[in-house]
Amino acid sequence: MDIIKVSGKSRTSAVAGAIAGVFREQRHVEVQAIGASAINQAVKALALSRNYLAEDGFNVVFVPEFVDVEIDQKVRTAIKFVVEER
Repeated sequence: MDIIKVSGKSRTSAVAGAIAGVFREQRHVEVQAIGASAINQAVKALALSRNYLAEDGFNVVFVPEFVDVEIDQKVRTAIKFVVEER
């Protein structure tokens, strides 16, 4: 399964398009972000992707979860948003 990783410098519209594209193909997508600015960009992209998908007749919800991620041999806590159809 694809995980869309978002940084604080990610373009909101590009991430939203990626979320919508993966969801249309797989009916499920996960978005992961670490840090306040990355989470901010992810949430904005999720809201925008919801609009994109609503135009295609999908009613999606986002379920946030904490997840531990290993980066450079250090464990970091990330937020993972699971995108599912309601």
